[in-house]
Amino acid sequence: MDPFIFNTTAQIIFRPGAAADLGPLVGGRVGANVVLVTDPGLRKLALCDPALASLRSSGISVAIFDEVEPDPSLATVMSAVKVGRQKAITGVIGFGGGSSLDVAKLVALLCGSGEDIGNAWGVGNAKGPRLPLVLVPTTAGTGSEVTPVSIVTVDGEEKRGVSSSILLPDIAVLDAELTLGLPPHITAATGIDAMVHAIEAYASKNANNNPLSKVLAKSALRLLGANIRRAVEAGHDRDARGAMLLGSMLAGQAFANSPVAAVHALAYPIGGTFHVPHGLSNALVLPHVLRFNAPVAAGTYADIAADAFPDLAFVDDEEERCAAFIDHLETLSARLGLKQRLREVGVRPEDVAGLARDAMKQTRLLVNNPRDMNEREALAIYQAAF
Repeated sequence: MDPFIFNTTAQIIFRPGAAADLGPLVGGRVGANVVLVTDPGLRKLALCDPALASLRSSGISVAIFDEVEPDPSLATVMSAVKVGRQKAITGVIGFGGGSSLDVAKLVALLCGSGEDIGNAWGVGNAKGPRLPLVLVPTTAGTGSEVTPVSIVTVDGEEKRGVSSSILLPDIAVLDAELTLGLPPHITAATGIDAMVHAIEAYASKNANNNPLSKVLAKSALRLLGANIRRAVEAGHDRDARGAMLLGSMLAGQAFANSPVAAVHALAYPIGGTFHVPHGLSNALVLPHVLRFNAPVAAGTYADIAADAFPDLAFVDDEEERCAAFIDHLETLSARLGLKQRLREVGVRPEDVAGLARDAMKQTRLLVNNPRDMNEREALAIYQAAF
């Protein structure tokens, strides 16, 4: 068996209603003076209010930074860091979707270490230390609460990441009640995002692909595949919402240690250039990337096909099961109401070549893909998705 390293969040709390008890749950870890990082939509919906009340009733002073936008910019990160430094914070709480959690990670790092963000980009370059960090996801998709990665947008369009185990939080709080109000299209897109994490983690060519990640990826697909339609169609089903939240986290643990690949590499330029939500960007290219990979990864995809779609257990031929798996994913995306073609999200024929060029910049992801991909092949995938 090959050697590997597996890192994850130190403590995971999975309980409906946990956010309303946030103060007692985390107070001893974050200190007396924290910043809560979130987005304006959640603030307007008052989703943070029970958590804020609990923190304050526990004697914790809370500054609020609620300016996080989808695909957050570096400028937003630095604005949040400025608030943290001005308030001399002792800890950071990220509350929201992946964007808020990613910003919170960098606030904890930069306020705790004072290091230059320019030196932290890439894998293993962030040195720390960071401030105590608690992450509370409100979507079931990114798994950011258990990953060592933060992705931000630099210079308007380019996605850039910091990947370091230092960014793993001290505590992740999974409260399914926070996800009950998610609209169907967000539930669908984030759910597909989580499935992509599990699929790419299982198939990753990364040297650290390991047995733990594979087991977690398969468990995630079983939960996600069995519950995503119910969560989209009956959004107040707590059991389905809880299963999606747990599946998202398991997929996050898997890809945090066995990194994602070309689906994400090709999705990032779509999100950065056309401001398409990350989960939808993944969904748009997913079947086309998997079909590109199939000549070398059919057995791998066949291994996990029945985890997501139990009816595929009865398809004996490996290549046929792989092809059916990809078709099922494409059909699922359509049935969930997600847009299916790049042209539906504003991409024009003349934009496709630029997307392919930009995808080639995602070298940290492309090296993990089961099959090597060049710019010409990326262009063909975008054209197939157009």
